[in-house]
Amino acid sequence: MLKPKHILLASHGTPGARAAERAAFALCGPKATLHHLIVVPDFWKGMMGDDWLNNASTRDTYGRYVEGELENEVRRHIASLQRQAAKHRIRYRPEVVFGKPEQCLRERIARGRVDLVVLGAPRPKGKSGLRSYMVTEKLLRALHVPALIVPYPA
Repeated sequence: MLKPKHILLASHGTPGARAAERAAFALCGPKATLHHLIVVPDFWKGMMGDDWLNNASTRDTYGRYVEGELENEVRRHIASLQRQAAKHRIRYRPEVVFGKPEQCLRERIARGRVDLVVLGAPRPKGKSGLRSYMVTEKLLRALHVPALIVPYPA
């Protein structure tokens, strides 16, 4: 049976990602560390609403608002996983990055200390929500560590 010491969980709080979180916690044995990668997709940078924001001051204010909302959402997500990790006596190491999800994951894996990568399966067609494009054929070909892709919850 696989007994990874360093599990890399890529999740962002969607239903599929939460399924991956549950699986990652179940795989963490004694002395394991759960490395949690949260990628804020770079498409948020273009969400300035320029079509209706007609001056620089209003755009800046709106941009700060969007960034603040994203930051609060990420903080709540990290706090939730920190509580779960503490309850299970698992070391938890969150990391938040900004960019293209698949690329950020490959870069994190390349930095090392990963025995297993845990990901949620892509959201099925017809289900509403964010489609992060983290699990791609390019990613799967590039992986040099075992990966567990957890099915989308029924």
